[in-house]
Amino acid sequence: MSVLVYVNSNNGKIAKNAMEAVTYGKKIGNVTVVTNGGADAGALAELGAYGADKVLVDRSFEGTDPQQITKLVVAAAENAGAETVIFSNDLVGKSAASRVSARMKAGLVAGATAVPAEDGTVKVNVFSGKAFGFVKVNTPKKVIALLPNSIQPENNGGTAEVEEFTSNAGEAGIKVLETKKPEGAIPLPEAELVVSAGRGLKGPENWGMVEDLANELGAATACSRPVADIGWRPHHEHVGQTGVAIRPNLYIAAGISGAIQHLAGVNGSKVIVVINTDPEAPFFKAADYGIVGDAFEVLPRLTEAVKKFNAAK
Repeated sequence: MSVLVYVNSNNGKIAKNAMEAVTYGKKIGNVTVVTNGGADAGALAELGAYGADKVLVDRSFEGTDPQQITKLVVAAAENAGAETVIFSNDLVGKSAASRVSARMKAGLVAGATAVPAEDGTVKVNVFSGKAFGFVKVNTPKKVIALLPNSIQPENNGGTAEVEEFTSNAGEAGIKVLETKKPEGAIPLPEAELVVSAGRGLKGPENWGMVEDLANELGAATACSRPVADIGWRPHHEHVGQTGVAIRPNLYIAAGISGAIQHLAGVNGSKVIVVINTDPEAPFFKAADYGIVGDAFEVLPRLTEAVKKFNAAK
């Protein structure tokens, strides 16, 4: 089966969710990748290690305008004879996958978390991660948007052939006036380890404890919505239903009660550790491990324990 995977490059770099999407596509069939902009040819060729046979790159336009991306993907799917199109279910995938589905008259599966079964059934997240469902696509062509952090990228070595491609995507329908990029080495949607905190830390001056633990773990930092709203932390660190939805392997939450809106954005985490002085905090019901204690005492002790562990490696 021929599979087309759309990859969004960021400043010439390939994101982790792109590697996941290519790995996912390889489990279905032979993979052709399509991208746009000034992506580095060497970085694109490295997608061959994750299963791509060929990479088509359209350098005639940059950005993530959904209309342009749709035209690019539809043209590339026709060029590759693709029966299945894969997106990452990020902002680009959410805006473009449905358009591609309509253009190609293909069934759409959004939020996939597993490779399709032999009968074509795909497991998906539903109700903000509170449950899962199974979707079967009966159309000859399919569009699947893979939920980030659902599978691990598999690097098996090798390189892909990179070819220039022109899709005649036209002019962008959206004009970008300014781009503000979040600070930090690890983007939250890609982070496998996250340390988060809420109003229980009492003020922004105490956030050093969170950052210290995150640095020792090699984790990203996050916060609850009230913390972002009152300006203690930047809004791009806000995780939850109205913020960034994440699926890390480990999520540590200190001083967060666990409102349902926050849980909706983090309950896809593999392991949740909750630190709170209130033993009745709702978050404990969703936690794999819970510590009833003061974050001002627990976080420094955790940081010291991680330091000793790292030193003993």
